[in-house]
Amino acid sequence: MLNKEDIDIKYMRLALDEAHKALERDEVPIGAVIVSKGRVIGRGHNLTEALTDVTAHAEMQAITAAASTLGGKYLTDCTLYVTVEPCLMCAGALAWSQISRIVYGASDDKRGYHTMCASPFHPKTVVTCGVLADECAQLMTDFFKKKRPVKIKEK
Repeated sequence: MLNKEDIDIKYMRLALDEAHKALERDEVPIGAVIVSKGRVIGRGHNLTEALTDVTAHAEMQAITAAASTLGGKYLTDCTLYVTVEPCLMCAGALAWSQISRIVYGASDDKRGYHTMCASPFHPKTVVTCGVLADECAQLMTDFFKKKRPVKIKEK
């Protein structure tokens, strides 16, 4: 039987698989899965470029898929696994969904919800951060290094 930490790593690896799907599409490599009672009920990765939609974040895709699977808008007793700290928009959607738990890998010091507010989540929502953080952060770092080539300094 897996302990809580092993379960978090298992599902974060699935979120990383989603992030790699985004990377293959030249999207910002963020992936998410939503789990209910040991079953993945929603998954998503960034599609903002493909859909030309600034709201097409991984979390939003996963929320929509999970709500469709459950046949309702509330995600109580569900856990979101996402490779990067949710932005304020996604945090708001997660608050409205009443999701029970959020687990994320890498922090986002520029656009993560922490930079804008203490916690927008439902008071009963449990947040766990840092699961596979180095691997999640490295994926983002590598992506943006390719997007922003290093400028050579002239003497």
